[in-house]
Amino acid sequence: MTYYTVTGIVKRGVPVLLIAAIISTTAGQLLHLGQDTLIGSPVLLILIPPLIKIGGDTGSVLGARLSSAFHLGLVEPVGGVVVRNNVLACLLTGCTSCLVLSVAVWMTAHLLEITVVYRQLLEITLTAGFIDLLVVFAVTVGLAFLSHRHGLDPDDVIIPIITAIGDIVGIAAVFVTVWVLT
Repeated sequence: MTYYTVTGIVKRGVPVLLIAAIISTTAGQLLHLGQDTLIGSPVLLILIPPLIKIGGDTGSVLGARLSSAFHLGLVEPVGGVVVRNNVLACLLTGCTSCLVLSVAVWMTAHLLEITVVYRQLLEITLTAGFIDLLVVFAVTVGLAFLSHRHGLDPDDVIIPIITAIGDIVGIAAVFVTVWVLT
């Protein structure tokens, strides 16, 4: 019997997508709870969507790379070279993206005549982005090993869950960072 059948993919995919939908709905509710903060600092409305995209995208890239490594039989224990190098490469990509994002948000804010101090925006973007990346990468590595251990294809599990987790962690990281730094 072939592993990749329509019925098999649907049976394995629906529970994962339901979990991702619940996590994403929770992220939306978290945004609603922080509504006063968003109204008080409209630059966060510009910052949050691309910031959570960075977390989800780099986590998905890491998950896809680890999944490929599992399929090729290259993955060693969690502290192995393949996992470490992929995490470091994705962390470098994510941090660079956050730096570029801070400049893009600053320029957009100026075009929209929103007053913002670049240094403060940079601190919020880098701190929240780094927190998001660390949590998302830890969950990605754990989920990759867990799904592989239980006979699930990491490609089918990681990306939907990680993009949803990237949303909720990114939103929470922005609010916590703003609360701590201001």
